[in-house]
Amino acid sequence: MKVLSTNIAKPTTIIWNGKEQMTGIYKKPISKPIYLGKEGVKDDEVSDKKVHGGIFKACYIFSEAHYAYWKNRYPNLDWDYGMFGENLTVSGLNEKEIYIGDIYEVGDALVQVTQPREPCFKFGIKFGNQNVLKEFIEYGFPGTYVRVLKEGFVKTGDTFKLIEPAKNRVTTWQLFDLLFSKNKNEALIKLAIANEALPLRKREKIKKLIK
Repeated sequence: MKVLSTNIAKPTTIIWNGKEQMTGIYKKPISKPIYLGKEGVKDDEVSDKKVHGGIFKACYIFSEAHYAYWKNRYPNLDWDYGMFGENLTVSGLNEKEIYIGDIYEVGDALVQVTQPREPCFKFGIKFGNQNVLKEFIEYGFPGTYVRVLKEGFVKTGDTFKLIEPAKNRVTTWQLFDLLFSKNKNEALIKLAIANEALPLRKREKIKKLIK
């Protein structure tokens, strides 16, 4: 995987249900490295810290390979890297081949794959259509959040080097599918709830999927 773009956001005001809210989803490419901190990317806007940022969502990574699909569906949007709210747009990211718990070195930082991105209403506002949330789930390639084990700068052109593969083999794609599919794979659920790269709150939520 290779970094194609580093992206951060300034605070942006949106209207939802008649009320003003702040969001950091409107990320734009910048021509300098970004600093990956333990609880977020330096100088990047994180408005709702209950669901964004923090140790297990310190940085969001999305694959450039999926841009063509979404551009075709929404050709009239103002397209640029960072469109999905990602801090790092990368090439070579395949959610079916990266595992929850994988540890990578990228730039000066050391990061661990933690969980797929789950879309919210702010994503729908950016795309001008709340139906995009369902489309995003059905498409099934959500990118991934990472935990920052070692802080450091990351720049365009840096590559991801796998340092330590996950012991508990659940891919980002499998976990995303598990969260939203009607037919739950109990064996996969058990693997997920035993995976300490996932935050405890997420594992407890997944545990409830067992009937």
